[in-house]
Amino acid sequence: MHRTTMLPGDWWDLTAENSVEDPPGQDVVALRAEIDQLRRALAGRMVIDQACGMVMVLAPCSRGPARNLLVDISRQCNTKLPEVAAAVVAAWEGEPLSRLMQRALRHALRRLYAEDRACDSSPADETSGRGRS
Repeated sequence: MHRTTMLPGDWWDLTAENSVEDPPGQDVVALRAEIDQLRRALAGRMVIDQACGMVMVLAPCSRGPARNLLVDISRQCNTKLPEVAAAVVAAWEGEPLSRLMQRALRHALRRLYAEDRACDSSPADETSGRGRS
């Protein structure tokens, strides 16, 4: 069973309180930097998950191969994974992919389908095929 949790819009509006006499210390600065880093990581993760879901629907595969496909595109284009995922999501909404990403996507899909075909053929199929020739 899957459960979806909706967070209120002001969930990330966290504030650190300190007294007027005590200027922001190193701890508060470090915590604010960590919060910003976690916000960016979570936003990147959400777009990666969305792009993985889109790949799973379009190239019928499970989550692992879908993520591997996005990672493959990321490596070929020398682009960070969240940026590739954002481009895929934008393409779904009508924004064209760059030529480099289009080429990388075609290459990654060919590899995915080749791996899928290799998994579908069993050793028994290969031996029975040789006997008929």
